[in-house]
Amino acid sequence: MRDLTRRGVVVGAGALAAGCAVGRAVSEVADPTRVAVSALEQLEAQAGGRLGVCVLDTGGDQAFGLRVDERFGMCSTFKMALAGLILADCDAGRLDIAQRVGFSQADMVPMAPVAEASLIDGFLTVGHMAEAVQTTSDNVCANLLLRMIGGPEGFTQRVRALGDDVTRLDRYEPGANLVPPGEVRDTTSPVAHAYLMRRFLVGDALYNDTRATLIQWMVDTQTGLRRLRAGFPEGWRAGDKTGTGLHESMPNKTNDIAIVWPPNRAPVIVTAYLETPYVDRIRDEDQAVLARVGAIVGDWVKAG
Repeated sequence: MRDLTRRGVVVGAGALAAGCAVGRAVSEVADPTRVAVSALEQLEAQAGGRLGVCVLDTGGDQAFGLRVDERFGMCSTFKMALAGLILADCDAGRLDIAQRVGFSQADMVPMAPVAEASLIDGFLTVGHMAEAVQTTSDNVCANLLLRMIGGPEGFTQRVRALGDDVTRLDRYEPGANLVPPGEVRDTTSPVAHAYLMRRFLVGDALYNDTRATLIQWMVDTQTGLRRLRAGFPEGWRAGDKTGTGLHESMPNKTNDIAIVWPPNRAPVIVTAYLETPYVDRIRDEDQAVLARVGAIVGDWVKAG
């Protein structure tokens, strides 16, 4: 039995494929994990919001966290999987990474630094756009790539084929960021997204060299340096993808998903979704909550 509203859980390798997280109660978990779960619960209470976290040990294929099965708005965190799906299509020969994709002013939406810089040229390559959605969260590139795989519905169908029965994308950018309480569109759960990341980053969804490319894009990403990566121990290699949602109709959303390589062990995947009362800006204190999640993960690894 598990209490998913306040307590952390442990889930096994078959959880995602089975469509539910099958695990043990916190009281049965090894001490370092129990300590980490307690720290996450205390962190949520201090933050004054709702915090969802999943920590997936890819070596033992075991995970724990807080509110692991609850739905959270993805915001731009879906773009790591989008980049992965595009690279998978390039691996399969369905797309050419060097293919030019035309666009115009009519395609422009806010938050598109790469597309804006290339608007005068009127095109970007598939590979350049895939890199841009991961490293800069470019919304125009995301929308153009989504159209190449059947739109948000096509994205959802593709992650279903990878075994993820939870994650869903319903709208193009920037509409996908509007996820008020009770909304199920454009949501995921911490555990579902952790296992989806596993398929791309340590699993068989990509060829080895393509997987290395996606990982390097995540490492090169600079948008999350004050979130999970700020809390990981110094010297640990890490990559991430952030997501942020700000709108007066909903709580602030400060999200981050990451992969980190502790010394001499398999990588650890961390998904973190934080909702706090609305303000019209990214708050340093919310980013600091995610940094603290990273520190809790670091302490857990060292204690294990």
